[in-house]
Amino acid sequence: MKRLLLSLACAAGLASSVFAQAPTDATDTDVSARSKALEVAGAFSNDGYKIRDGYWAGEVDSSKPQLLEVNLFAGNEYWFTAAATPPARRLAVSVYDEAGKLVDFQTYNDGPAAAAGYVPEKSGRYFLKLSLVEGEKAPFCLIYSYK
Repeated sequence: MKRLLLSLACAAGLASSVFAQAPTDATDTDVSARSKALEVAGAFSNDGYKIRDGYWAGEVDSSKPQLLEVNLFAGNEYWFTAAATPPARRLAVSVYDEAGKLVDFQTYNDGPAAAAGYVPEKSGRYFLKLSLVEGEKAPFCLIYSYK
């Protein structure tokens, strides 16, 4: 039992180490992207999802999608929510298994905000792909919720 708890704690630590904390030099556009992502994720919290404290931020460009590795647990339900600021006009979030195969997931799109919902059948590594579908390079923020 002690070994199982240690394994779970290590897996949780690896997943959380990928997410950033608030940068001390955050700009208004960074804050705006995070605010919009939290606004969209708030709708999922009304359905019992808990928003994770950490987040992933950076710039998204149509020529270079952003990739994020996450550890997911079988049976949990997840929503990965991203938002960008202008001049980004439309984003997409996709989920892939550890072999790089696109999995079947739910989608939400609202211009510069997008989300992907997924319930893994087995625990393991998965990858999120954030793509700028329309617009120009812009700051983004991606957060996730689970239950």
